[in-house]
Amino acid sequence: MIVNCQRRIALSIAPLAKFCEDVRQVLRFPSDSVAVRLVSDSVIARLNRDFRGKYGPTDVLSFPAKRQPPRVSRTRDGVKTRRTAADPDQNYVGDIAISPQTARRNARRGARTLSMELRVLILHGMIHLAGYDHETDHGEMDRFERRMRRRLGLL
Repeated sequence: MIVNCQRRIALSIAPLAKFCEDVRQVLRFPSDSVAVRLVSDSVIARLNRDFRGKYGPTDVLSFPAKRQPPRVSRTRDGVKTRRTAADPDQNYVGDIAISPQTARRNARRGARTLSMELRVLILHGMIHLAGYDHETDHGEMDRFERRMRRRLGLL
């Protein structure tokens, strides 16, 4: 589910929602287990400060529903999710906040369209919800994200 909570940038939500659903299926998250909110720079800056202790806006933040989200393991034909032993019945994976304003600035720098940048951020946020953390995993998330980008046509 994608909810547009910002007004600065006009966006077509339906294609982003379809992409979000495609990623959810590839990562084998349960139905209705992820919510994506498109927020203003000021809102994401406040979230960044409150939850990460960092000042200023960022492009995407992920908020797992539980402390240790399921890791996604690769199989030869795709990916599958393993549930953690702590709470095997929890279906909700988490929330993602994305700032289209920051995404637009980053898209211009990277010579991408805003639509492509938002898709990259949706994928990136959902991979975080799958338990990856590029700040601590010595490149594991980056490698996995590159594979997923190829698989989902985000080259």
